[in-house]
Amino acid sequence: MIFERSTAEVLAQLDELRKADAPTEGGHLLSYVYDPGVAELHEVAAEAARKAQPLNGLDPTTFPSVAALERDLIATARDVLAAGVPDVVGSVTSGGTESCILAVKSARDTWRASTGSEARPTLVIGSTAHAAFIKAAHYLDLRLRVLPVDPDTCRLRAEDVAAALDETVALVVASTPSYPHGAMDPVAEIAEVCAAQGVAVHVDGCIGAWVLPWWPGAEDRPAWDLRVPGVASISVDLHKYGYAPKGVSVLLYRDRDRHRRQWFATSAWPGYAVVNPTILGSRTVMPIAAGWAVSQTLGRSGFAELTGQIARAAEQVHKAIDGIEGLRVVGDPIGPLLAVAADPDVPADRSVDPHRWADAAKDLGWTLQPQPGRTQSDGTTLPRTTHLTLTPVTERVSVELCDALAEAADAVRGVPGAQAPADVVAAAGQIRPEDLTSDNCAAVLALVGLEPGGGLDGPLAEVLALIEALPEPVAERLLIEFLARFME
Repeated sequence: MIFERSTAEVLAQLDELRKADAPTEGGHLLSYVYDPGVAELHEVAAEAARKAQPLNGLDPTTFPSVAALERDLIATARDVLAAGVPDVVGSVTSGGTESCILAVKSARDTWRASTGSEARPTLVIGSTAHAAFIKAAHYLDLRLRVLPVDPDTCRLRAEDVAAALDETVALVVASTPSYPHGAMDPVAEIAEVCAAQGVAVHVDGCIGAWVLPWWPGAEDRPAWDLRVPGVASISVDLHKYGYAPKGVSVLLYRDRDRHRRQWFATSAWPGYAVVNPTILGSRTVMPIAAGWAVSQTLGRSGFAELTGQIARAAEQVHKAIDGIEGLRVVGDPIGPLLAVAADPDVPADRSVDPHRWADAAKDLGWTLQPQPGRTQSDGTTLPRTTHLTLTPVTERVSVELCDALAEAADAVRGVPGAQAPADVVAAAGQIRPEDLTSDNCAAVLALVGLEPGGGLDGPLAEVLALIEALPEPVAERLLIEFLARFME
């Protein structure tokens, strides 16, 4: 066969394109990627993915290896997250967002079946719950009730959940932990008040449920998984602390009927029988095979060893931040996530804005993740923060990282945090979101220095300040336009 370009030329071009990416190995990127720092795991995942490359997860009766891989992954997750609980079943999905959407779909359909109503049920979440649940409510047409979290601990309060329950609530979400601050919601307390009202609880363990079982002191903490009565489902991503390539998550249910309600089937067409456990029809098996291979290779002892590395790194980094004047770790996080805010107890000339700090750290070769501040529905505020996701490889670079964090803080100490231009904020307040078109969004982006189609190579502090200050519908539409034009 004649190729227009040689494979060497094509792969060389890919290598060139990848030079613009943030580094995915080595511990300098503290979000998005989960580097175990073990070359053998990358190799076994890659080889397993290659072996599964031609498979189609659409029909496991044609490709029974797909069913075998999923059975093993679900069994492993059941042993870790539902030990001793009978009849736990589940599915492997394409990621945390799909797991969250399917859990909400199942809850919606279960509520409709139990009430005999086709009305819109309500989804109750805390303000720190993952945005995937906002997306789920949007896609599946549920009412969304967002509760404030405790501004000091960043945890959802059981008493607030109890007050929010009524006959329309189909599901309550608890996070273990929440992504923004690494805070563990009190699952048992929330499940107890929900069970009294006959309301199901979903535990979003997408980021934490495959690391917390091995975290130091885990045996002394209250249960937070399917062992808790009243928890109906739990999600966990294997492409996070399962160290698989992106695209594999597990969703477990306490009972089969609730699980079956996430499925879709139709015989109302003349083609092949369509029976899908997940949103996708045809789906790649590559990340499933990779996740299976990594979990089989590591086993519990391997995951425990890697988790120990993360825990030691977390202790070192937390201690280092505690020693940086002008910064503080938010709340009392348990696990691999830290959120860092300005210390309100230091004078302004010694304070460190977390977004300026993140920009300064990036200049030193470390990519942190700035997060906007937010006013909650009860008027309390969650401060602007910078997020750090720690991985096993962090332990190897912890001294270098801690030195860089201190140096970055020194570089911006006393520099006021970014503020959105007052005239832009005032003008945005007069905009009707429905009047925003692609062209006038592009004009607004150019006005505030975000050239449509450009990148985010400069400081992010000003961008985050704009997101904080603009009305949510306007900010969301501008973000869509910016990223869409960047992708174009």
